[in-house]
This record gives sequence, C-alpha cells and structure tokens, in this order.
Amino acid sequence: MTAEIINFRKAQKARARSLKQARAAENRTAFGRSKTQRQMEEREQSKRARELDGKEIEASPPEDATK
Repeated sequence: MTAEIINFRKAQKARARSLKQARAAENRTAFGRSKTQRQMEEREQSKRARELDGKEIEASPPEDATK
C-alpha cells in the first residue's frame, strides 16, 4: 500500500491552469463572434434605436404663463 507522492505546488498550478482553460472556453462561446455577426447585431441595434426614437412623443413648448 504505497501512496503516490504528490507535489502540491505542481498540483495547484495544474488545477489553476485547467480552471483558466475552462473559463477561456466559456468566454469564447459568450464573446466569440465573427465580424459579420457583430456587424449584423450592430445594425439591428441601430435600427431598434431609430424605431424607438421615431415613436418618441416630442414635448410641446411651454405655454406662456403671463397671458
């Protein structure tokens, strides 16, 4: 019954490395978009902003209170 000798420093670095790689993979899926996808999304956002601005009700000028 001999146990395998473990270098804790190396094990800790290996664990940190694997966690870092897992986080990088998550970020690639969340933020990794192609240029055409980014441009398309930007166009959609600007279109939504224009539509919203077009539906905005402009405030009427304040009436003169001295009348």
